[in-house]
Amino acid sequence: MDLDLRKVRYFVTVAELLHFGRAAERLHIAQPVLSRQIRALEKDLGADLFVRDSRGVALTDAGRQLLEDGRELLDAAEGARRRVRRAALGPRRLVVGFRAGVVVTPVLRDFGAVHPDVETHARRVEWDDQEDLLRDGSVDVAFLRRPVRDEGLTLLPLHRETRVAMLPADHRLAGKQELALADLDGETWLRYHDPRPGDVPIRTIEEKFERVAGGAGITLVPRSVAEQYARPDISYVPVPDAEPDEVLLAWDAGRATPLVAAFVEIARRAGTGARGT
Repeated sequence: MDLDLRKVRYFVTVAELLHFGRAAERLHIAQPVLSRQIRALEKDLGADLFVRDSRGVALTDAGRQLLEDGRELLDAAEGARRRVRRAALGPRRLVVGFRAGVVVTPVLRDFGAVHPDVETHARRVEWDDQEDLLRDGSVDVAFLRRPVRDEGLTLLPLHRETRVAMLPADHRLAGKQELALADLDGETWLRYHDPRPGDVPIRTIEEKFERVAGGAGITLVPRSVAEQYARPDISYVPVPDAEPDEVLLAWDAGRATPLVAAFVEIARRAGTGARGT
């Protein structure tokens, strides 16, 4: 029996909230209707997806598996919808994602010279949505920074660049010629990924600037970010022994359209692709 994507969407909402009432509100349907749809899905699959008792709702092993697979199914369906609508609109269009500090204009210009009939749009992506935007079709190809969740993606390494410490202008180490990582021991760190106890979690590059300038902590950034985002209240100092930052070109492995292939080839011929300033 084919899976009903509407039922899968209902299931994913309940599974994420673990509450039928709140899920029904989010979906704008009555709770009894939602419950019937979930029971029908369980019947379709021949498996219980939730454990329901007086303490609340929990996922079964089958439910956890469907939550993982169901998110991918919904992303794939949304991506197909976007691409069909894009094709129906007429002019061919390519959306190119990029992380902060990566300059994509030269590659976009080269691509436009060869494909003048294609509308190209640059869209900045963040560390926590860079892969999802590729998978759901919002972005066709993107210049990403590691780390990258590469499941289902094809990656083309482009270049590596040194990192610098981002410090408040009045920091004790501001203005040094260079630093070693050991010089930064004991500092409060701002981190995107896997913050440790005592770290300050952040999401965007703008948060980095404001937190560092305000003295909340320090962080490392690629050299290109430092060159693009100079501020009088922030000091950048090279850290030669820090692990270099790596930029890659990425696209969905299952949706390598002719336009994406053409863009990748132009970036490949450019040698190192897009670079920081």
